[in-house]
Amino acid sequence: MYSSELLGELDMGAIPTQRETVSRVREAPAHDAAPAHDTAGPRAQRRATLSGSPLAPGSARALVRASLDEWTDCGLLCPEQQRIAEDAMVVVSELVTNAVVHAGTDVEVDWWLETREETAFVVEVTDRHPSRALRDHPGETPYETPEFGRGLRLVASLAECWGVTYRTGAKSVWARLTGRGGTLPDEQQLKVAEILAPEPPPHAHAHTPAPAHVAATESGGCSHRPERDRDWLNRGALSFLAEASDLLAGQLDENLVAALTGQLIVPRLADWCAVWLEDEATGRGGGWGDPAGAGGPRLARVWHGSENRIEELRRALEKDPPCAQSGLRSGPEPYPWPGAALGPQGALGSALAYRLVAGGRPLGTLVIGRSGPDGIPDEITGLVEDFGRRVALAIGAARQYARQATISAVLQRGLLPGAVAEIPGVRSALVYEPCDKGGPSGDFYDLFPAGDGRWCFAVGDVQGKGPEAAVVIGLARPWLRLLAREGYRVADVLDRLNQLLLDDATEAADAAARALVAAGGRPTPPGDGPQTRFLSLLYGELTPLDGGGIRCTLASAGHPLPLLLGPDGEVRTAARPQTLLGVVEDETYTSETIELAPGDSLLCVTDGVTERRSGSRQFDDGDGLARALAGCAGLSADLIAERIRRLVHEFGGGQPEDDLALLVLQAE
Repeated sequence: MYSSELLGELDMGAIPTQRETVSRVREAPAHDAAPAHDTAGPRAQRRATLSGSPLAPGSARALVRASLDEWTDCGLLCPEQQRIAEDAMVVVSELVTNAVVHAGTDVEVDWWLETREETAFVVEVTDRHPSRALRDHPGETPYETPEFGRGLRLVASLAECWGVTYRTGAKSVWARLTGRGGTLPDEQQLKVAEILAPEPPPHAHAHTPAPAHVAATESGGCSHRPERDRDWLNRGALSFLAEASDLLAGQLDENLVAALTGQLIVPRLADWCAVWLEDEATGRGGGWGDPAGAGGPRLARVWHGSENRIEELRRALEKDPPCAQSGLRSGPEPYPWPGAALGPQGALGSALAYRLVAGGRPLGTLVIGRSGPDGIPDEITGLVEDFGRRVALAIGAARQYARQATISAVLQRGLLPGAVAEIPGVRSALVYEPCDKGGPSGDFYDLFPAGDGRWCFAVGDVQGKGPEAAVVIGLARPWLRLLAREGYRVADVLDRLNQLLLDDATEAADAAARALVAAGGRPTPPGDGPQTRFLSLLYGELTPLDGGGIRCTLASAGHPLPLLLGPDGEVRTAARPQTLLGVVEDETYTSETIELAPGDSLLCVTDGVTERRSGSRQFDDGDGLARALAGCAGLSADLIAERIRRLVHEFGGGQPEDDLALLVLQAE
């Protein structure tokens, strides 16, 4: 049923990350004077993972009661503080019940004591799913009465402060008790007495009848549904929309949005629902009777309160995709009831279709269905329409992200070589890691044949990222290849590339000035505008020698200097620093020539390697890169590249904040 672990006495300075998030929420102004978590003091702490079943609240109460008894015996909780223990049992039970009923997943329960100026009990309950129907567990008893938020009213009455924390894929509800909570209303006193009573033996639940609302759902009846609808709408409608917006807003995949939509609606608002998605380019919806794949929408998700009905319902709905009858109106519109797919108990019911529209474009259709003869109340209809707008916005945002990611991927592929050249007598190894996987990187590389027995290589870094960096790379890499194949020397290539960048920047500034004047603004005087198209570049030419080894002519323009590693572990720089490209008019660049004997390795990197940070230190401080390379003596080119990459990652401890590129050339 559960697993628990003793986390022991902890100092407040060693609180896990999960607890830090809760601390920040508690310190928010909305909690008034909620105490901060980071004040020094000893804590006793426990954690348990419970199956998301109706037995979970009882298990949680038993665990917490045992912990409180233990902490009382060892003096952490005084007998006079019994009010905390009593309130804790109620709050733990209600929070776990709330998580199981409304999430249906396994739940994690954390509870601990804080001892500062006064003793406080804190509990946090985390579920891992937005919302779904309660899971069936053989041999376990469902709840006898539906829960619609009463537990949180109890928590609010008893806790000094409480709140909700949203994380990726999880939601946590926490509460802090000091024994000074308020007085409970009379109708809640019986609930508290029931919770504080001793736990009944397991067999006492063996023959408890199913709750009325469960039986009604299975039979297609709805004797208590209007009352439940009114109760839920009065208590939970606004929080439902708020939680739904939070959950949908962070999704970047339209299919996941569709999946969440179904799980949020069923069983709260409907017995089943379906989401169709349309091709945004055409917005075609087909008509009922137009099967999927024949120009109609795609049935992306079907959800039913009873999972064994989903596949049959899907097959029926695929034959009848919805058709918008009123342009871009969001709905609702009647939809044919798929009674045959719902079994003999689902003969009666109502279904409505809502057009999902965002930005004036149709994106899909949401259909909901409720069994029974009473139809769908107007309050539910309006709430689903409001929810549908949020779904449409989330789908639109997901599609926009997908389009941008596709454009960025295509652009990135166009800015980098499809493959690096193989050079006779040279082994090469490349590491390329853009920090932003969703957009063009500012780093680039190339290794290509230049003709006449020559090969050229380049490792560059453009100021900035994104479209502006892509423009510069789109200029530099083709020009490097063109000039090299025209036979220009290394220094001449840099001279001409420098002038090209300056000319392009001037043309761009002139165009921007003309656009500004056309818009009624004042032009920027020549030379006053910022120059942003800078490029650091390490560029070289390789020529295999007849007797073995490689002749390398290279130049560095504002770029980290290349390092030459000998077989004996000696490391030295292989070029001298020069000015960035695109900065100084008529700059004259020079090159240097070295020879790589068999076993020598040349390491070329971008500043994502040398300037990798760990606090105030950088990876290359104190010749850190040279010392790391010296430890690679005797390794192959691939192993050198991998070892430097690993050392750079380990140095920072977290994800790199800059693009990383490195090239190893090793003479055979």
